[in-house]
Amino acid sequence: MKVLVIGAGVVGALAARELVRYGLEVTIVERMPDPGMGVTRANSAIVHAGYDDPPGTLRAELCSLGNALFEKVCEELDVEFKRVGSLVVAFDERELKRLEELLRQGGKNKVPKLCVVERQRLLEMEPRLNSKAVAALFAPTAGITEPWMLAIAAVENAVANGAKFMPNTEVVGFEVAKGRIRRVITTAGAIEADLVVNAAGLHADEVAALAGVQHPPIHPRKGEYILIDKAAGKIVHRVIFPTPTERSKGVLVLPTVDDGTLLGPNAVDLERNRKHDLRTTAQGLREVQEKSLQLVPELPFHRTIRTFAGLRPETPQKDFYISAETDPWGFINLGGMRSPGLTAAPAIAEYLVEYLLPERLNIRLSENKGFNPKHHRIEHPAGDTARKWDAMIEKDPSWGRIVCVCNEVTEAEIREAIRRGAKTLDGIKFRTRAMFGRCQGGFCATRVLKILSEELGIPLEKLEKSVNGSWILNGPVRGDLP
Repeated sequence: MKVLVIGAGVVGALAARELVRYGLEVTIVERMPDPGMGVTRANSAIVHAGYDDPPGTLRAELCSLGNALFEKVCEELDVEFKRVGSLVVAFDERELKRLEELLRQGGKNKVPKLCVVERQRLLEMEPRLNSKAVAALFAPTAGITEPWMLAIAAVENAVANGAKFMPNTEVVGFEVAKGRIRRVITTAGAIEADLVVNAAGLHADEVAALAGVQHPPIHPRKGEYILIDKAAGKIVHRVIFPTPTERSKGVLVLPTVDDGTLLGPNAVDLERNRKHDLRTTAQGLREVQEKSLQLVPELPFHRTIRTFAGLRPETPQKDFYISAETDPWGFINLGGMRSPGLTAAPAIAEYLVEYLLPERLNIRLSENKGFNPKHHRIEHPAGDTARKWDAMIEKDPSWGRIVCVCNEVTEAEIREAIRRGAKTLDGIKFRTRAMFGRCQGGFCATRVLKILSEELGIPLEKLEKSVNGSWILNGPVRGDLP
């Protein structure tokens, strides 16, 4: 049976991997040059515990299940995951009552080990926290990860097990005959498909409309962020939330997996036609600053190395929209993936093969005995012993040539990223962390460009930063880059 997965964000990527596990013939199409470059690439990277979602919703059910699966999935795919825990901080009696509501709600959602910690214990756990805090809800099962790397690794693992990945490919229509989808029309040509999995993120409603399938309207909610350099030291040890409102979980202060500190996001609802608006604003970043200072009064903003914005898909239902359609038969929606979509993603993949296909579409599946769940990240010798690094250099001197000084990324790592599919600066950045450090590519980007040009065999002025048309140079380069 041929399955076409539309979208290689974390939900589509893990769904595709799970479908391959069951022996289906899977093709993944992605309109961007790489997996995980849409909603997945710019969010808080939190694996939520699950207390915040209303009981009875798909969000509540799949968040809790996804959290429990996350460790195993990240271990199989060799993706960083740290179960650092989270704290929801209260500053007055009203907020303390809200913590008690969240505690009860977490119990209904089967979130383990939730508890309220009092002020003294709280400040021992997080010494830099605002001393006016009176208590916090502690969720030790919350964690942090690298969402883009999870998507990349899942696609690479799916491809290693027989799937086909088609980047820079956009769906523009469907051919339906006798109540079933027969072919999907894309910018790269027509693709035969028996089943279609719509995991198109912000554009899932538009893709569904092309097939004549109902989907709640999606509007983008923008969130702006500030990233503080790891050179500032450990500011917080856990994910720090304010007490949430009906509209948002609020502006957070949290560690990143590579020891930086992330602040944000704010929440600004945009019109449906602004699904590509990733601009940061002075007003939005000021809001992030002011609200993060309410949680941690002393933040080293002079150590800021990047500001950015992400978009998340919001629907009127404020819940995931997951369906298996029978008109046309075999069209599956995995849409409305607002927070906690990242956390729920492993559970959504299982829900697809364990419930939607067998129960809703009456498709009987059998596991592919030859499926290999293991994926290995690109080796990073700077994290190994000097002896091992020396041995790698002995075999290939490019392991000893540092390209990115901030994160000690070698030429060999850059070349391996390109051979694995990176065709843009961001494709290399998100696979290796080159250009992810203090200089944000100020020193190493030209060297990365030169390697990219060599490996792909194309001139420098044809190289792109991320999306199609994001040219770095607007004409031929005179002389050699350093």
